[in-house]
Amino acid sequence: MRNFALAAIMFLAIGFEAAADDGGLTLAAPESLRADGFLKYVMPRFSLKTGIRIEILDYDAPAKLRITPDGQGRPVFEDGSTIWHLDVANGGEDADAFADWLSSEVGHRAIEGFQPNGQPVYTPVSAKVVEDTDAAFEGDAVLGKEMALLHCGRCHQVTEENRMNTIGSTPSFGLLRTFPDWDVRFAAFFTRPPHGAFTQVEDVTEPFGITRPSPIVPMEITLDELDAILAFVTSIPPADLGAPLTVQ
Repeated sequence: MRNFALAAIMFLAIGFEAAADDGGLTLAAPESLRADGFLKYVMPRFSLKTGIRIEILDYDAPAKLRITPDGQGRPVFEDGSTIWHLDVANGGEDADAFADWLSSEVGHRAIEGFQPNGQPVYTPVSAKVVEDTDAAFEGDAVLGKEMALLHCGRCHQVTEENRMNTIGSTPSFGLLRTFPDWDVRFAAFFTRPPHGAFTQVEDVTEPFGITRPSPIVPMEITLDELDAILAFVTSIPPADLGAPLTVQ
């Protein structure tokens, strides 16, 4: 388990809006970025890689990080009409780590991976790309296999061990490994339908409402277990799909 500082352990779930805690990293963001789900999609991916939790606050709240459209800070992404900047002046090393991650190749894929309507809402701003360490997942791959079979094997073929106990219409892990953004898909799987209806990620997702319980037995998982699954999936070879399809 990651050794978070006591103040970080006291944080509310990622994406919740609350008063700033002096002991951790806080991000002030405009309403538009907080309301459309973008930050809730991106933040868990960063936290998974680094163990750094970020609390999202109102734009006018005191914070160590601030996303702003006014040109102050490092340009990180755009939405066609606006270039959004990240101001890390008050953040320290953790804030710099987040800024570097947003400017890395894996950060770019996370930004482009937010596609609520099938198309990217935001695109990365061209900037110096830091070394991509995406493949270096430090989770326990043995535990990851166990968790994948337990949680994901209800629908997906994880290995040959559960091939006969899956839903045929869901892609196998081997097939998912053929996607160039497979790591982003796995890291933020709970934001992609239908997973959000039955998945609870500790310290990330909001509890199910009393009037909208999970339709099936909930899948309950921690970020450490998700990191372990990513480490396991890294060891799975992409499925051999044969020659590319051609149009006659």
